[in-house]
Amino acid sequence: MRWPRFLTPVNLSQLIRKQKNPLTAFQIFNEAKSRYPNYHHNGPVYAIMINILGNAGRFSELKDLIEQMKSESCESKDSVLANAIKIYAKADLLDEAISLFRNIPQFNCVNWTHSFNSLLEVLLNEAKFETAHHFYLENSNRWEVKSHIRSFNLLIDALCRKNRSDLALQIFQEMSDQSCYPDRETYRLLMRGLCEDGRLNEAVHLLYSMFWRISQKGCGEDVSIYRILLHALCDNGHVGGALEILAKVLKKGLKTPKRSLQGLNINRCLEGENPKRIKGLISEALIRGGISSSASYSAITLDLYSEGKICDANKVFDEMLDRGFRSSVSMYEAKISALCDVRRAEEALKVIGKDMVEGNCVPSVTTYNLVMKGLCDEGKSLMAVGYLEKMSKQVGCCANKESYNILLDGLCREGQYVEGSRVLERMLDRSFWPCDATYNRLIRGLCLVGKRYEAVLWLEEMVSQGKTPKISVWESLVFAVFADMVEAGTSVVDTLQHLTKSEL
Repeated sequence: MRWPRFLTPVNLSQLIRKQKNPLTAFQIFNEAKSRYPNYHHNGPVYAIMINILGNAGRFSELKDLIEQMKSESCESKDSVLANAIKIYAKADLLDEAISLFRNIPQFNCVNWTHSFNSLLEVLLNEAKFETAHHFYLENSNRWEVKSHIRSFNLLIDALCRKNRSDLALQIFQEMSDQSCYPDRETYRLLMRGLCEDGRLNEAVHLLYSMFWRISQKGCGEDVSIYRILLHALCDNGHVGGALEILAKVLKKGLKTPKRSLQGLNINRCLEGENPKRIKGLISEALIRGGISSSASYSAITLDLYSEGKICDANKVFDEMLDRGFRSSVSMYEAKISALCDVRRAEEALKVIGKDMVEGNCVPSVTTYNLVMKGLCDEGKSLMAVGYLEKMSKQVGCCANKESYNILLDGLCREGQYVEGSRVLERMLDRSFWPCDATYNRLIRGLCLVGKRYEAVLWLEEMVSQGKTPKISVWESLVFAVFADMVEAGTSVVDTLQHLTKSEL
């Protein structure tokens, strides 16, 4: 590697990103200060190095790096520390994540909001409710934690998932005491929790509070929340009550013009006895009752796709396009995800190849990842590899680590280890490092299909990154060597004698 005459943080960032080996990148990072006495690392360089070591699973080096960042007192952004907390948590190093947060006062960081919420979310997802409770009480009132709405939403969501919407409602009622006011996400989480727990009276009162808090101007995005309650009422046999509330929603929540209200025949819902049909008519009234917008159509469409109601979602989607509203990438991604969930990946391909083109929407990395995962789940991983090529040809769309992991998993499941070897090579060229399990799986597979040379190369690469192969990997390689010897006419006994002599 050739060092520049003058080194800046931008230069160093480019150098370490080009390295295929994370340990080499870390060595260059540390060597920079000794080569350039006037050079100092900044926050962005540390952020890049944290990502490199974290993604490569080099946690000992990561801990040293974070200590170095702390001792140098360079500006430490909240987002960088939050990312380190997530990296530790993903690797099941929860104690390290907690320790890092507790040491934040020693860093040059003045805003801890993102780090606070990241660790709180980790604790709740790990069902560490007692720890999360103490953590929240100890840190939520610190001046470094600037906003509380995200933490309240995390707590409400966790409690609702545990069917304790009663406690979630208490937290909701205490929000104003801390000068924090609910947003649309708060209402959505709590409304779903109350309805799933059968607390319909509380859900109705929640709806009324929503009218004067966030629905004063009649927003189309709110229809998703209204729909949760109205459908829950129908499911519990309260169709009449649902229609009464629907009328109030149209008038107070969506600010439906009087002329539009007169054109809606809500009572026709009572003519049918099919609950599915009734709920469909209610959804239709929510869309057409208010001032039609892409937001209202999008909210209903996303809900229907997430519920697996592909036909109903397609009808709403088509109606939206027919009325001249522009679709979004998130809507197409929801459709692709729903199709792939029911093993209809071939149809999902048409969404990218035809629907998105006609809708003037450009696929994102997430879009391609959804399609590739759907194809891999259906045993069509070789077809999925083709979409890696399409991504590389699309301006501004580069495959990420998840893209390569999806393909490697699918290819290994199908026994396509040679193609998996090619994908892994491209992955390393992009400076994405696979986990130990990926190396172990691919090396064993290559031995299984007789590609011993390629297996040895990946074994060397794995060891060079400081990773330790499993015993089963060594066993696979030894069996492959013996198989080659036997095929060549050499007995196992002769091979062992030859190895013993060479050792002596």
